[in-house]
Amino acid sequence: MTVSETILITGAAQRVGLHCARRLVEDGYRVIITCRTLRAEWQDGPLEGIEVMLADFSTLAGIEDFIARLQNRAPRLRAIIHNASQWLDDSTGARAMEQMFMVHVQAPYLINQQCGNLLDAGQVTDIIHLTDHVAQRGSSKHMAYCATKAALENLTLSFAASLAPGVKVNSIAPALIMFNTGDDDAYRRKTLAKSALGIEPGPEVVYQSIRYLMDNPYVTGTSLTLNGGRHLK
Repeated sequence: MTVSETILITGAAQRVGLHCARRLVEDGYRVIITCRTLRAEWQDGPLEGIEVMLADFSTLAGIEDFIARLQNRAPRLRAIIHNASQWLDDSTGARAMEQMFMVHVQAPYLINQQCGNLLDAGQVTDIIHLTDHVAQRGSSKHMAYCATKAALENLTLSFAASLAPGVKVNSIAPALIMFNTGDDDAYRRKTLAKSALGIEPGPEVVYQSIRYLMDNPYVTGTSLTLNGGRHLK
């Protein structure tokens, strides 16, 4: 592996995205992550091996600005991982659908289209979409979120067909990965009971899924379900 091999992960300032970025650095890759604002703790502990690019994917102008700056840097990419996500309640009306469409659909669509030239043509490369298990089922309480994540699932199929054989395009559809600090015991018990395995797996399982998709030469156009057996309950 050469130091010129770089992986782009969008929306990776914390939690699952940052964990995966750090693990990929341990594997020897250089990693570029995007975030909307710099985190205060990075001033005391710089992100070794990780380059941070500020980006706002909630508007078309923000997406296009990021693409222009990325093209100017012209990294040689081994993979693009679309992890950026936004969670807005349907009670916010049209704003919820508009902003989540931009983040979950428009940004990956334009980045895949306009940054494909940055993917290393000398080897098979990867685009990975982080979607959501709930997008495969729908939700009466989070319709806009589910609809936009489902659109990203569909983009997986279209890009996999159009970019083969040089680029493999897959998605990962996780359910519960890790709780938030403020989640109470009742919520945790209720959520864990929804899956057959009944555990909080932690972010390492997402990294393992990314490595599986990157390392397997014969998988494209598929969605890797990461839900602990929720479909069995």
